[in-house]
Amino acid sequence: MTDSVKDRVIAIIAEQAVLEVPDVKPEATLEELGIDSLGLVESIFAIEEAFDISVPFNANDPSESDFDISSVAAIIAAVEGLVAEQKG
Repeated sequence: MTDSVKDRVIAIIAEQAVLEVPDVKPEATLEELGIDSLGLVESIFAIEEAFDISVPFNANDPSESDFDISSVAAIIAAVEGLVAEQKG
């Protein structure tokens, strides 16, 4: 299960960044991948749709959000948490 969340999140981010999946490393930041604020919002929407979750994300002030977007790995962990919460 965990691998599929990771794989799907990486695939979504790769699609938004117009990169190949192997080029999206967990330690990479969205900025390093070339994802701007619009790409971030589109990524969040795609993640919400893919996992049927609601991401508590404030696009106007990401630092105020409980959803950590500091790196690909942080996004994966946050999505895993939301998926687990939803199932719980």
